[in-house]
Amino acid sequence: MSDRIEQQLAFLREAEMLKSVTRATPIHDASRPENSAEHSWSLALYALTLADQAEPGVDITRVIKMLLLHDLVEIDVGDVPIHSQEGSAHGSAEIAAQEAAAAERIFGLLPEDQRAEFHALWAEFEAAETPSARFAKSLDRAQPVLLNHQSGGGSWIDYDVHWDQLQSRVGDKIALGAPGLWPVIRARISAWFEARGLI
Repeated sequence: MSDRIEQQLAFLREAEMLKSVTRATPIHDASRPENSAEHSWSLALYALTLADQAEPGVDITRVIKMLLLHDLVEIDVGDVPIHSQEGSAHGSAEIAAQEAAAAERIFGLLPEDQRAEFHALWAEFEAAETPSARFAKSLDRAQPVLLNHQSGGGSWIDYDVHWDQLQSRVGDKIALGAPGLWPVIRARISAWFEARGLI
């Protein structure tokens, strides 16, 4: 039992490193960038709060687990902003390979049963083929949009994001897993883009 606890503590010690991974999106008041651990916590709260927006077949407990685990690979790979040159082709083979290696290393710190469970949850999120994973991905796209809007533009300004980019890279993904959520977000943020001639 002591070996098991030592493995679990080693994983938790490594997971603390996520607090040092800086994201492109600022926090609500634009005073500093969000870190990836804050992002994961925020998404878990989104899932709990917006559970009624999930399609039939979504397991919210599973969604929360995915969201707490999905960005741990950034400890090794870093955050790849979706509107950056690298992020606009987010599914690139190089990034996917780096993230897969990071998942093997980080989840490999755990006892075998937890390693298998956590790795499977991460892989399910990445594949986005189950209703729970699609909902989790939708929230992962929605949260930065709402933070950018709340902070006055955030990474949209930094990456010169136009409406068509936002729609294809983010809006379509939100609508896929949370169809009722995207129209509300779109109505909320479209004036920001219109005022800047970006729509």
